[in-house]
Amino acid sequence: MNPLVAAHDAQRGRHGGRTALSVNVNKVALLRNTRHLGIPSVTRAATLALEAGADGITVHPRPDERHIRADDVRELAALLVRFPEAEYNIEGNPLHNLMGFVRELRPQQATFVPDAVGQFTSDHGWRLAGEGAADIERLRALIDECHALGVRVSLFMDADLEAMAAARAVGADRVELYTEPYAAAHGTPRQAVELARFAAAARAAAAAGLGVNAGHDLNRDNLAEFLRAVPGVQEVSIGHALVADALELGLAETVRDYQRCIRRACAPTAP
Repeated sequence: MNPLVAAHDAQRGRHGGRTALSVNVNKVALLRNTRHLGIPSVTRAATLALEAGADGITVHPRPDERHIRADDVRELAALLVRFPEAEYNIEGNPLHNLMGFVRELRPQQATFVPDAVGQFTSDHGWRLAGEGAADIERLRALIDECHALGVRVSLFMDADLEAMAAARAVGADRVELYTEPYAAAHGTPRQAVELARFAAAARAAAAAGLGVNAGHDLNRDNLAEFLRAVPGVQEVSIGHALVADALELGLAETVRDYQRCIRRACAPTAP
């Protein structure tokens, strides 16, 4: 096993074996950016989330800085020094602006996402076969660089069984399963099909020696069912739904409620 996987999997013990919750604060920055008043504060939101029990903070700084800005990334890194039990996950396209932040700040995790410049939102994982094979050597070199900096790498991937071995071969420590197809199917006849597909992908990832993260459109309604069905999910990164829920419940109570969802997923079912 990659030593970074072993080292960071040991960290899972501090969560009692449960899935870690990383709060994505992009949407807080998006609201802040609509005015020039500096409110709401991204660092204050992150502080409230961490004090309420979040296990980490995620940011996705895009080249156009339409939400998270470079200064935010640095200020959050400084904040997280005060929360040594929490992890910092910086995600983005390593062929664009991500690697500058990784080199400067050395977060615990870098999540490589294959977004185009100006893309509305992430909507697919890395394709490491066919035309996507052209990215393999560049990705391998950048993953090696992250490892030399002590940074774990997660690749944003579709729930494709065959792609898991390819992700491991390129050097990734984890995959983040792109969960929008499950979220779209939740509550419909396709839900069971999607859950089975994601469960199979998670098992294939584990068999390849990869850790498993998950994210995109997970929320309080669908999270526990996903975690019950999909084995070994080490971290979920949730932003849009969590920030939307915070408008009704308050940020601290929302974080606590997401953690309750995670605990419900881990609770044994009655015989």
